[in-house]
Amino acid sequence: MTEHDRARPRDLARAWEELVDTARRTVADGLVVGTSGNVSVRVGEGPDSTVLVTPSGVPYDRLGPRDVVAVDLDGTRHAGTLAPTSELPMHLAIYRNTDARAVVHTHAVHATAVSTLVPELPPVHYMTAALGGIVRVAPYATYGTEELAENMLSALAGRTGCLLQNHGTVTYGNTLSQAYDRTAQLEWMCRLWLTAHSVPGRTPTLLTDAQLAEVGERLRGYGQQAPPA
Repeated sequence: MTEHDRARPRDLARAWEELVDTARRTVADGLVVGTSGNVSVRVGEGPDSTVLVTPSGVPYDRLGPRDVVAVDLDGTRHAGTLAPTSELPMHLAIYRNTDARAVVHTHAVHATAVSTLVPELPPVHYMTAALGGIVRVAPYATYGTEELAENMLSALAGRTGCLLQNHGTVTYGNTLSQAYDRTAQLEWMCRLWLTAHSVPGRTPTLLTDAQLAEVGERLRGYGQQAPPA
């Protein structure tokens, strides 16, 4: 057993605690109802890394340290007795094909409504650039299937978030906090577009590709920057 292996249980415990907190936040903020939606986080590097996921059908307020659910990138469970979320194929597809460290999936009302109306979310706000560009809608497929995972990956190409037709949202990030913030931002933009689009006789002004590209460049330096060494 290596030093890395000995440190892993402590890392997993911290990651599980943060995952449960994030899952509970999705309920508190109205992004999911009951046990819908799911959250995951990747711990470790390379093909031997571990993915922690919320279990299937268990209210988040009942989850504790002993309820950890851990799988490999191929989906093989190696910790916990609870069944992982039925959307495990979606989560694993993201980890296998992107640099994601965390994934948040919700059934947010406004975002789900938009997914039934258009093939992509119209760029009504510059924060569209924060998700990599115009947010696409993945074609509908039955939940928990490889088909849904494939549709989602296509919609995510060059993006960190997408809508799932008649289903909800998926976002990913370098941290659980970042993935969650992107989910909340996506839901807000969907609500904004629905609100503007509902005004009789008026058409929302949309941003151009050039305007989004300019914002994308500005966002690269947004926030607090690390001081020079």
